[in-house]
Amino acid sequence: MLEGVRFGTRRLALGVADYVLTVPALRWSWTGLADDAFAGDLPEFRPSDREAVREMMAGRYLLASKLIESGGTSPFGLEVDHADWLWSLNSFSWLRHFRDVRDAGERRFARTLVLDWIGRDGQFTRDTWAPALCAQRVLNWLRHLSLLLEDANADQSRTIQRSLGTQIQSLKVRRKLAGDPTDEMFAAIALVGAELCEQGDKVNIDKYVERLNLLLDVQLDNDGMHMSRNPRLQMQLLVELASIRRALGSHKTEASGELAAQVERMHESLDALTLGSGEPVYFNGCGQLPHDVLIAVQANGSTRKRKSMLLGGYGILRDGDAVVVADSGLVPPPGLANEAHSSALAFEFSHGTELILGSCGPAPSDLPASKPLFRQGIAHSTPTIDAEDAQPVASSGSRAGRLLQAGPAPAMTLHAADHLLTLTTSGYAKRFGVTLERRLTLLSGGTTLVGQDRMIAAGGTAKGLLAVRFHLAPRVAVRRIRGESIVRLVLPNGAVWSFLWEGAEFHEEDSVRQSSYVGFAKTRQLVLEAEVNPGAEVAWIFTLEQP
Repeated sequence: MLEGVRFGTRRLALGVADYVLTVPALRWSWTGLADDAFAGDLPEFRPSDREAVREMMAGRYLLASKLIESGGTSPFGLEVDHADWLWSLNSFSWLRHFRDVRDAGERRFARTLVLDWIGRDGQFTRDTWAPALCAQRVLNWLRHLSLLLEDANADQSRTIQRSLGTQIQSLKVRRKLAGDPTDEMFAAIALVGAELCEQGDKVNIDKYVERLNLLLDVQLDNDGMHMSRNPRLQMQLLVELASIRRALGSHKTEASGELAAQVERMHESLDALTLGSGEPVYFNGCGQLPHDVLIAVQANGSTRKRKSMLLGGYGILRDGDAVVVADSGLVPPPGLANEAHSSALAFEFSHGTELILGSCGPAPSDLPASKPLFRQGIAHSTPTIDAEDAQPVASSGSRAGRLLQAGPAPAMTLHAADHLLTLTTSGYAKRFGVTLERRLTLLSGGTTLVGQDRMIAAGGTAKGLLAVRFHLAPRVAVRRIRGESIVRLVLPNGAVWSFLWEGAEFHEEDSVRQSSYVGFAKTRQLVLEAEVNPGAEVAWIFTLEQP
């Protein structure tokens, strides 16, 4: 409780200070300092798509998997109710598609969009100058500065340089006032990039790198996982950090070496949370990631040793072609819990390249009212009681919208030799009188997954209805003969898995899985239900049928 009060008080104070600093009467005190000039490009490793250039020049902007047609007007003047699309547009991540263009008209089009943004939002607007967004825009401009300045006249070059310098100056003065720790992180990355691209002597590189290392020390756990526990944010940070790491290649110092080691651990963590399907698990705000960018990010890390492990509050089982990733339900610190899901004991399961069981994922950004629903435990393959969450999301107060810790921190143990993972949550103990324990075991080279969900007495009156949900992957067909206590799952590749259970009643329900390409894909979920009873156990098994 005290931690939450401190967090809310500090965030309020920082917000007030940032507001005061950015009012027009005081903004001149830092915008007038932007006199630096920048040269050279930061490394760009993300793939480009020439077709995307043609589409944008035709007024069709496919950003964040959302297509918006501008009708020939500026995309920056459109009223669009899609937060991810607007973020992608204003971050200028799409500039990478112009990287390899040779046509002068296409280069001029990219520069015109940058100048248009400067004309509309270059004098500071609170939304488009949010620190994390501003930092990503700065990094993307620095990656493609040669493109933007090539063939530009003196006035255009001066306008772009001046705007870039002003944005960098804003990050210097506002980074310490960021109420969200990730804002400060992105700002620190951008300041390293700006120092690397500054014309003249680069005497402050180590100072900015050391500051970035300190933030990484605070926001990463011992495994290199960002403490938000969100694989999507992990990838977004790696996009920026990989460019900085490459740019520092010839700058061999203790600070740059430490940064390289931190980035490598982040690569290993993201890779560990990636299923055989090629996608990271849908936990704590992560949904479907752009596959081309994900592959490009992973290619910047070293070769992985894929094995069973505990990492960042996740438990990972690997055996043969099977991968299971389970979430202990560890709650991030208050400042990093605004995207976290109530997914204690949830897991995702793949075999080969096929996803079998997963989670619904976060709500699309054009359905903001649905966001709380998809953060609930019922949207994950996990046990819940009376459809309530083990770790609730605060609905009001200083921590509104943030995941809260209910009861002691979750416990998790791994017996790697037996491919056995045990997870325990006390999140239901006070309300329903039981602690839930889930045991997951891979057998027979990963062709069988055995689960046991136990209800352990925790004092008080035991009550409620336990529901164990399994959200199937898209295009997995359910086949059941009436009266038989067995369900067969037919995967898209033709493989057939059997599902058996005991200690509960079975039924099916509709489900969905978030897709960046088609919105929500309709799926099915298997549901087991049993009355809460201390000492009782619901057992289940998924096994691959041999042809």
